[in-house]
Amino acid sequence: MIKFKTWWSLLMVIALITITACGSGDTASDNGTKDDTPATVGSAEAEAAFAKGKYDPPIEFSSVLMPKKYVQGDTKENNVHDRWMLETLGMKHKDTWYPANDDQYRQKLQLAIASGEKLPDFVSVPTNAVLTNQLIDSGQFIAIDELFDKYASQTLKDHAAAHPELWYPFTKDGKKYNMPIMEYTDNDDTLLWLREDWMEKLNLEAPKTIADLENIMDKFKNENPDGLSPDKVFPLAISLKNNTNTWMGGLDWLFGAYGTIEEQWNKDANGNLEYGSVNPGAKQALAKLAEWMDKGYIHTDSALWDEGKSAESWTAGKAGILPGANWVPDWPAPDLLKNVPGSKYKAYPVPAGPDGKIGTKWQNSGVNASIMINKDAKHPEAIFLYYNYLLDNLANPTAGSEYEYGFAKGYDWDIIDGQPTSDKEKIKDFSNEFPFLTGPARIPDLYMKTLVKLANGEKPETPYEKQMAEFRKPENWYAGKVVMSQIDIRKQNYFTGAATPTMVSKWNLLRQSEMETFNKIIYGQLPVDAFDQFVANWKSNGGDQITQEVNDWFKSVSGK
Repeated sequence: MIKFKTWWSLLMVIALITITACGSGDTASDNGTKDDTPATVGSAEAEAAFAKGKYDPPIEFSSVLMPKKYVQGDTKENNVHDRWMLETLGMKHKDTWYPANDDQYRQKLQLAIASGEKLPDFVSVPTNAVLTNQLIDSGQFIAIDELFDKYASQTLKDHAAAHPELWYPFTKDGKKYNMPIMEYTDNDDTLLWLREDWMEKLNLEAPKTIADLENIMDKFKNENPDGLSPDKVFPLAISLKNNTNTWMGGLDWLFGAYGTIEEQWNKDANGNLEYGSVNPGAKQALAKLAEWMDKGYIHTDSALWDEGKSAESWTAGKAGILPGANWVPDWPAPDLLKNVPGSKYKAYPVPAGPDGKIGTKWQNSGVNASIMINKDAKHPEAIFLYYNYLLDNLANPTAGSEYEYGFAKGYDWDIIDGQPTSDKEKIKDFSNEFPFLTGPARIPDLYMKTLVKLANGEKPETPYEKQMAEFRKPENWYAGKVVMSQIDIRKQNYFTGAATPTMVSKWNLLRQSEMETFNKIIYGQLPVDAFDQFVANWKSNGGDQITQEVNDWFKSVSGK
């Protein structure tokens, strides 16, 4: 099993979608599709398609898709998804691109922008502010305000209304250019995964404060229940290599205990945006990290470890605390159980600092990617028809529907021993790598609500709940409940735009200075007071100007 966001972030970062009608004139082509001319919002043909739920006669479209796993004789040109799409929605691929990897996709797309080459009708864009702005500035894409108001599903409209910040990366001159693709909210929120067998053997209680956590780390190291000597145990597994506000082995929860979230733009007391790494609370967090490094609570190789490497210390049984998200039971926890017989793990809330402050990152407004629509698209509304169907039928399927157990029988579900199942271990040639134009349909709050329900011991009733009960581990259910118990502590990164002018010229040097200074303080190579000089230099070397530009951007997109 793999975690939701990483899997679909990868899929969406490497997927480029286009939809184009083909042919000319009004006669039907040999394959039964109709040639047509560009449609406008509210055209008769668009109205007929939405009334019927499909295009009749079908339309053709091209796409750019990465290589996928194909089973049961399927190919990239003929597969279960495409057959479904033609039969159900009256849409068909034509002239599809198949780049080898995500780098090739980006290069091809950016080359098209630079050369003025006509871009596809519908372009799937990852959460990349620079790329999004390049596409907007190319002049080849339309603002979607009118299309969204007329054709978007109520589910998407309701979520956008509840989270207006999701539009910030897609807005320019007051117009919206990208159709958001919804993702599960709170799926990457930080909590602490502790060795529960160690907690039980040492008779330790849940850490409510940083002081409590320090006591636990001391016990893990110096009274290790597995009999490991203190020099073999480094209780807290973290990554200091690239980013410390990250998805595994991160430190956002520690900085949050001192009133800031590092490496992101937070709101200050006056509602203005400030860079969290220069907030005075960051100095306190660094002082605590230096103390922990000196006591051997943190491995000295942490500065060399990326997120995955930090997890290996925990799964090897040499660390007792791993900061991570709710999906850790899917990965990497199975490696811990394999490597350390008798080991157990459990999710815990993040602790509060000495002044009662508490916080973690929250960078997901329920959007994982987006779709942009070319100004020359003949069916600009087609992507809404497609996405609406997925939201209405697959995101939370009803009992008795054709999607009750999954998308396609024999692929992501099947009848085994007379019973329907989505267990990939039981299904020969299991595959759920369907080339959905928008990725799989997701209702943002449904995942966490379902985990909480299961954690509370309630019986799964809907098809979605039953799938989650089968697909997700009980430890995962409980982790979701922990996340939602601390939902009010999450701190959003409010800057989601492209690099500002001063960022372009100076941000790399500022970030380099930040990482070097922070690591030297943590490793005791600089005194904690070196933080003050770092902040002064950061401000004078472009930080103040960047802060002004970031706030100007925020006001332009938020109206605040």
